[in-house]
Amino acid sequence: MTAIDELLTRNKERGSAVSGYRDSPQPQLHVSILTCMDARIQVFDIFGLGDGEAHILRNAGGVVTDDSIRSLALSQRKLGTREVMIMQHTNCGLNLVTEDGFKDELEDATGLRPTWAVEAFKDVNDSVRRSVTRVRRSDFLPHTDLVRGFVYDVHTGALTEVD
Repeated sequence: MTAIDELLTRNKERGSAVSGYRDSPQPQLHVSILTCMDARIQVFDIFGLGDGEAHILRNAGGVVTDDSIRSLALSQRKLGTREVMIMQHTNCGLNLVTEDGFKDELEDATGLRPTWAVEAFKDVNDSVRRSVTRVRRSDFLPHTDLVRGFVYDVHTGALTEVD
């Protein structure tokens, strides 16, 4: 059985019951949370979120990219969010690669060099600061005053704000 087959089986066993706020695509807390795609980060559990309360954006590293800005612009301008929380984490896979090293690897394997940035980093606190700055400086986002960055410790569950 494939992983997708396993997920489909779990969905059937769960039934059609859905919980949480379902009346509008606007998140009730008017907040967007950008975090990493790492499977150890259970955003709803970490913050006690219910369905319909926040927009959750995920990518490799939880870094602010052009696509993140696109999603945040839609979230703010069309769906009413006013705050942005950026949460990266300890023991991240982006610490295991370098920008040029990963691009070289992909080019060797495919014959093509990616045009996008890997966004690899050595210091998670510096990466959070860069991401917060990108949001605050974006001309596409009307709400850039309530942007905060955090590091989540995947081993202890502690959340530390980065200033």
